[in-house]
Amino acid sequence: MDTMPTVHLVDDDPAFLTAMGRYLRAAGFAVASFASGAELLSGVTKQTRGCVIADLAMPGVSGLELQTMLAERDVAMPMVFLTGHADIPSSVRAMRGGAVDFLEKLAPKEQLLTAISHALERDAEAYAARLRLEERRQRLAALTQREREVLALVVRGKMNKQIAAVLGIHERTVKLHRTAITTKLGVHAVAQLAILATEARLVEPSVASALGR
Repeated sequence: MDTMPTVHLVDDDPAFLTAMGRYLRAAGFAVASFASGAELLSGVTKQTRGCVIADLAMPGVSGLELQTMLAERDVAMPMVFLTGHADIPSSVRAMRGGAVDFLEKLAPKEQLLTAISHALERDAEAYAARLRLEERRQRLAALTQREREVLALVVRGKMNKQIAAVLGIHERTVKLHRTAITTKLGVHAVAQLAILATEARLVEPSVASALGR
């Protein structure tokens, strides 16, 4: 996974791309420059960290088209759009697509730096969430098939005696499985177990929602 948060700067104007890249590096950001949306698309994956600063009006892949194509490829880096002129309909579309900000190129540089900081903060939050999800998946992978079966029944509200009857095992064995499950997952509350079971697709999302209320 690419763990270095990088500002991915996309613009078809070579002079602007060079000048802005130097400015952002001087401001302390790691910067990767791209002369087109297609070039960026070929250089990032869904694991790439950072944010995208893109010109709205570019030949080939426009800024808004780039936003759509990144989303289709599950590249979730936050975006900031730059434009040479005010364009309210495009700004509305960009923000609806999840953009952090929409700025004119002549706007004060402080506004851009603030927008980039916000975008990188959003990226950091998303990265932390991905790490938590990956950790949970690794814990779930450690469960045996029988433990998964017990977990699915536990989060459905079944008592140990009922679980034993459904699975045709002794109630004491169910208790041992439950202890192993909570030890491996590091979770004891049934509501939290339900969330993990949902992520493992052992139960429907409605089960976790009902227990969370």
